[in-house]
Amino acid sequence: MTPPPERLVAGLDIGSSRTTAIIAEVVGELPRHPGIRVLGVGQARTTGLRRGVVADIEEATRSIRKALTDAERMSGARVEHLYTGIAGEHMEAMISKGIVVVSGAEISRSDIDRVNEVARTRDIPQDRKLLHAIPQEYTVDRQEGIREPVGMIGTRLETEMYLVTIGSAPASNLQRAVERAGYKVQEFVLEPLASALAVLTEEEKELGVALIEMGAGSTDVAVFHEGKIRHLAAITYGGNNVTNDIVHGLGLTQADAERVKERHGCAYEPMVDRAETIALPSTAAQGDRQISRDLLAHIIHQRMDEIFDLVLRDVQGSGYLGRLASGVVLTGGASVLPGMAELAADIFGTAVRVAVPRENITGLADAVEAPRFATAVGLTQYAANRFAIGAGAPSARRGTPMLNAPGMEKLIQKAKVWMQDFF
Repeated sequence: MTPPPERLVAGLDIGSSRTTAIIAEVVGELPRHPGIRVLGVGQARTTGLRRGVVADIEEATRSIRKALTDAERMSGARVEHLYTGIAGEHMEAMISKGIVVVSGAEISRSDIDRVNEVARTRDIPQDRKLLHAIPQEYTVDRQEGIREPVGMIGTRLETEMYLVTIGSAPASNLQRAVERAGYKVQEFVLEPLASALAVLTEEEKELGVALIEMGAGSTDVAVFHEGKIRHLAAITYGGNNVTNDIVHGLGLTQADAERVKERHGCAYEPMVDRAETIALPSTAAQGDRQISRDLLAHIIHQRMDEIFDLVLRDVQGSGYLGRLASGVVLTGGASVLPGMAELAADIFGTAVRVAVPRENITGLADAVEAPRFATAVGLTQYAANRFAIGAGAPSARRGTPMLNAPGMEKLIQKAKVWMQDFF
């Protein structure tokens, strides 16, 4: 039975190596506990994108169209509006503060809206676009660390808000690629925040955790503490750098290096038997070749050690390295290589797990139960949450989106601040 169109949502993750689309139905107890029933999944090799930025709009368009066509064919549904992931070096984050005088005898929801609006109206350069405005905590008459001040007595209300901005040009070009493929961007969502929705628990975010999303072109970092996002960063190295090292170190083509890495690679040298050998793809000039698997592991280990060290320095600089009681969580396509968790544990000196999306997912759940689907699943879950509070246009609804309805944009902005409180 085809689900009602108004309950369909779609997430689009355009990664550096692979584009993934997921179409799902919003299910569960609404509005408090929405879930998704996965109906269709589509993937395509990404071309035209470099480190999160469109380098060839026609190639990017083809990748998007193919992934969505496959997802639509599997689900039997046609979608138009997409919740689309965005990331890259152009992402920036900052803290903004707002202060207002309480209007009545006690703090009301309108006071919260006003102070959030003051914090959100920080001047953003013309070449940048505000993506997320995420409340961190409130202060009432200098009493800090308040999460929900409604109903409290006070005269002065302050807030700290985490603002995430992206480059206007990269966002516009990504949106144009989606539109050329025949779809519309309902909302851009920062990819590591989407992944966090899919793989982190509330307990981990409360106690302190670093999410490391390992992609082909870059490694994204998101640090949570006391239930809130505290730090974001993008490291411009990823799985492709490992593959390139294998190309140069072993004299292989890019395609052969990727296959050898996937079949025989290990990111942690001590896990590999030095006596074990592997056969390399042969050519007429090179003939048959064999190498020790330990040599391949050494190449991968060295590069991943460098990447994790860059992440370590970044988290140290944020001031949260000593507050990660829940340790480190790895996800993303590059995290599946054997030995990744062991190497990361050595470098960070804490517990490490490789995470896959599992919570609040039914339907074709087994089709997305892998680290590489974390962002796409998170985007779809974000869309389900937005639908649950009535704040977003359903992705499959035809006609004018709710965002364009009279008075709806203001409602969306208020709901957006409340909604993103879970980041």
